[in-house]
Amino acid sequence: MRFRAGAAVTGVIAVAAVASGLASMQDGQGEARRGDGETVLIAEGKDRRPSQTAEDWVTYADHVVVVTAVSERETPPALIEIERGEGLTGREVTLRVDEVVWSRGGAPRAAPAEWKRASTGWRFTGGSTSNRTKMAMRDQPRVETGHRYILALDWEEAKCSPGDEPEPAQWHTLGEGAVVPYDNNIIGEGEMEGRYLQATQPRAETGPDVRLEDQLAGLSADELAKALTAAKPAQTVQPGSAAVADCG
Repeated sequence: MRFRAGAAVTGVIAVAAVASGLASMQDGQGEARRGDGETVLIAEGKDRRPSQTAEDWVTYADHVVVVTAVSERETPPALIEIERGEGLTGREVTLRVDEVVWSRGGAPRAAPAEWKRASTGWRFTGGSTSNRTKMAMRDQPRVETGHRYILALDWEEAKCSPGDEPEPAQWHTLGEGAVVPYDNNIIGEGEMEGRYLQATQPRAETGPDVRLEDQLAGLSADELAKALTAAKPAQTVQPGSAAVADCG
C-alpha cells in the first residue's frame, strides 16, 4: 500500500510520493511505540534508492536541501477502506525549501522552492476514521509542521508503462536515510517517528552500517556539505538523467 499525493500544481510547487513504499497494515501487524504523549504505530517500507552514506547521496540525489514543514492537510482513505472500516488516512505536507546544501552537476532541474510531500498519517479501525492511531515509518521522521529537516531529493520522470497506473513526474526523497531531523540547525535533532529527539555527539565509526546522519549528528549543514563535496559517486547511471517518458 502506498500513499500518493495529488496532481502537480503550477509554479515552483511539486508533488511527490513517500520515499518508501508502505507495507500493508491490513493484517494488524506493526510495532506500537510511545510518541510525544500518544501511541505511534511503526510501519515497514522499502527504500527507492540507497540512502545511507555520503556516496549514496551524491550518486542518486539531484539536490540536498534544508526544509521547514509549514502546513499539512489530510488525504482521505480509499473508498474500499472506508467501506471495510479500516485503512489509512494520509497527509500532504507543504515544505518550504530554506537552503540548498548541495547539488549534483547536470541535475535535470533546479531544486524546488516549495514541495508538497505525501507523508504517513494515521491508521483507522473499528469502522470509523475518527478511531485512529498515528503512524510513522521505521527510523524515519513523519515530517510534522513546525519542524525542519534535511532531504536528499531526486527528480523522477513520468511513468507510463503499459498495464501500470501512470505516475506524474515528481520529486522524491531517496529512502529511509535521506530524511534527517534538523531543528535548531543541528543534524539529528528534532522529530523522528513522531517523537522529539536530541542530537547525540558525532560518531567516529565508519562502515556500511553507520548512516551519514549518525556520523554527522550534532553538526550543521555546513559540515554535511563538506562531506558531500568530498564523497565520490558510484559508477552507476544517474536516475535523474533518464529521458522524459512519452505519456501522450
